[in-house]
Amino acid sequence: MLEPVDLRILAALQQDSRLTNQALSAEVGLSTSPCWRRVRQLEEDGVIQGYAALLDRRRIGLGVLAFIRVRIDSHSEAEAEEFSESVRQLPEVVACYSIAGDSDFLLQVVAPDLDSYADFAMAVVRRLPGIKEMQTMFVLKEIKPFRGFPLDKA
Repeated sequence: MLEPVDLRILAALQQDSRLTNQALSAEVGLSTSPCWRRVRQLEEDGVIQGYAALLDRRRIGLGVLAFIRVRIDSHSEAEAEEFSESVRQLPEVVACYSIAGDSDFLLQVVAPDLDSYADFAMAVVRRLPGIKEMQTMFVLKEIKPFRGFPLDKA
């Protein structure tokens, strides 16, 4: 169970993961040594899984953002794992989720443009093992891109 000070640390790091330990400790109201120990413990426990920069996909040439709903032929453990392993190898797939409902997987995909997306969808995704059906939904406008988890709900 996370303590309130841990949640404050996580909130501050989600806002700016480049904070120095000194700045972080001042922001959360701890001295530097206990703050450093708590951050290290959160890392060791796997609560903090890494640090990354948030990029604007359009400014790096990835103008298309799409979600692909996928149904697979069989729901065997082996086939689902084979599909999952294949998806992990595709850099265009930036996230993949196993979902409930009328589809089995939801893929979040980026591409430079629609032609590139079409080539990827037809030449790569359609040929993944066990694909029975796929449906693409294109993002027209990002209203609220992911920027971190709501820690006040944790």
